Amino acid sequence: MRAVHRVRRVANWANLATPLGLLLARAGTRPRAAPVRGPEGLLLAGGYRLPVPVATAFTMGNVVLTREGVADLTGDPALLAHEGRHATQYAWCLGPVMLVPYLACAGLSLAVCGDPASYNPFERLAGLADGGYVRRPPRPPLRWLLRRLTRWPVRWPVRWPPRAR
Repeated sequence: MRAVHRVRRVANWANLATPLGLLLARAGTRPRAAPVRGPEGLLLAGGYRLPVPVATAFTMGNVVLTREGVADLTGDPALLAHEGRHATQYAWCLGPVMLVPYLACAGLSLAVCGDPASYNPFERLAGLADGGYVRRPPRPPLRWLLRRLTRWPVRWPVRWPPRAR
């Protein structure tokens, strides 16, 4: 395990995200098997049965919970890397406190394009494709507004005031 993963593991224990993840694994998995050690200091728990979240796999601290078995998760290195990036986000964003901005961004993404991941910066930084997400375009009424807000002036440098023609 690299030093950066050791630091992430210590930070996620200190900010209580990993203990919360272990509690979720204990309460929400069937059969109640102990999480196994995975790559990069992650703990992997399979058989998650609680109704929320609806994702196939999700991360809480350094604990990756999946609805399938652990073997399915270790067989998908891209998904495991995606969840590892979320573990790093937990370390940087003060652990469980990250859930508030994550849910706000998911709600905004849902309003923009009908998908909670496509415009969520946490998911985009973790790699949409690695997490199994497809990037969806904004809904038609918002497409025009987003284009207007992000458009750069055509002529450079901008002359002010504009010359009369």
